[in-house]
Amino acid sequence: MDAACINYKETGYFSQTVVDYLEDKPELRPFYSHRPDLEGFRALLKNKKVTTDRHLLARVLTKQYEPISKLNMRNSKSVQDHISLLKSADTYTVTTGHQLNIFAGPLYFIYKIVTAIKLARQLKETFPDKNFVPVYWMASEDHDFAEINYTNIGGKKVHWWYEASGATGRINPDTMRQALNQYKGVLGLAHHANELADIVETAYVKFDKLADATRYLVNALFGRYGLVIIDADDHDLKKQFAGIIERDITEENSFKNISATNEQLEKLHVPIQVNPREINFFYLSDGLRERVVFEDGVYKVLNTEISFTKEELQKEIAARPEHFSPNVVMRPLYQEYILPNIAYVGGGAEVVYWMELKSSFDHYKVDFPILILRNSGLIVPKQSASKIVRMDLEIAELFKSTDTIKTGWIKKHSDHELSLREEWCQLQHVFQKIRLRSLKIDPTLAQSTAAVQARLEHAIGNLEKKLIKAEKKNYQSRLEQIDHIKCELFPKNGLQERSENFGLFYVKWGQYFIDELIRNFEPLDFKFTVLTEN
Repeated sequence: MDAACINYKETGYFSQTVVDYLEDKPELRPFYSHRPDLEGFRALLKNKKVTTDRHLLARVLTKQYEPISKLNMRNSKSVQDHISLLKSADTYTVTTGHQLNIFAGPLYFIYKIVTAIKLARQLKETFPDKNFVPVYWMASEDHDFAEINYTNIGGKKVHWWYEASGATGRINPDTMRQALNQYKGVLGLAHHANELADIVETAYVKFDKLADATRYLVNALFGRYGLVIIDADDHDLKKQFAGIIERDITEENSFKNISATNEQLEKLHVPIQVNPREINFFYLSDGLRERVVFEDGVYKVLNTEISFTKEELQKEIAARPEHFSPNVVMRPLYQEYILPNIAYVGGGAEVVYWMELKSSFDHYKVDFPILILRNSGLIVPKQSASKIVRMDLEIAELFKSTDTIKTGWIKKHSDHELSLREEWCQLQHVFQKIRLRSLKIDPTLAQSTAAVQARLEHAIGNLEKKLIKAEKKNYQSRLEQIDHIKCELFPKNGLQERSENFGLFYVKWGQYFIDELIRNFEPLDFKFTVLTEN
């Protein structure tokens, strides 16, 4: 594939806060630790404090991989080597996290993991005396089933119709047959379709937990690159974190710290992504994930009869820490506490919401990771690329609205002069003379002259739009090609990566697709990558 890069700012699809972060605006510096560059990593590694129980982490991961090992797990050596490396004091992780979207959800799920893998490789090249392990953190405790129970592939929405409750990672995927058959039907039979069909069939039929199914699927795609997949819904991992669970529930530290940070961010006009609650944990058991609240002097689990005194709560946390599930503002702290992590790879909204959390990390004396905006990409198949060339369009133009692209194309290719800019400049000279004359007669007429000039400018603008609109009709069939290109590459006028599944690209190119993403993505360049089939 041929690669071209565009600045995120120029795409128009990324928030001003993200752009300011990448451009190192000074006002944002208090809300993160180190800059996302090699010097930032050098500084963090020099003073990195690790709270991880490395040997426990390795044991838990080894145990979690057992269900897929029994099915002749693909690429097991690369993964097991990395799990073993985690025991070493000079090994660190580069982590990305995401929900358990069926069939890997939209493309950016894949892009997150690719960014983590590539960054881990680049850090190893820069710091050869250390090891770096890419990690995918499964959001297995998330309970928002409606966000993960569908995917869009080839213009079709594949939906898993099921009424779910509790943590999504514990759901049995045995009711997915209809969605599975529909997905495989879209894949077809050509090229690598059977290979991918076998992967998803095994994933969603051979396992009784969605977390294990997702591990199998993601491992089949990325195990050969040494990606380690962690499910933090685990007694032993949470036992390490139990002290912070107890303190944060009873002292409400995160609520106080993050609320204060959000006030500071609002003054900078940074849109707040998440708001903390007084208690930022759920009570978790099979089929149940409900908020813990403090009411009437006791700790209650909403929508249940479960309640605890402070002493009972402390005993419950100590004995059964797995019953306490962190919400969106506590999950990052949990992650950084149990992993020797130095970087978190996330999307634009994630990078902003992590900035809200640094004061909470500081309170608990846990190192804040370097925030890496994941790579974004646009895949341009050969057919679409040919249309773009025939229409004499530049890749950067495609990120504009359809109407803007058409207007620019018409102005560039029309045989007629459609701009009235020159004529308006001449009229401005005329009005300058009128203004000077009116000032001599009556200074109060200047305002009337300006009003007439403004009305005429508006009229000239409307006339220019009518000229362009009329010319568009003369090129209607050509301009329809722009509609087709935009529809193919920007579904529903959004980024391809935010809706389209990876499946049909994998069918076409197989593992080469993943290899090309890894080859062309540059995690520390922070540019949008356009990959064109050659």
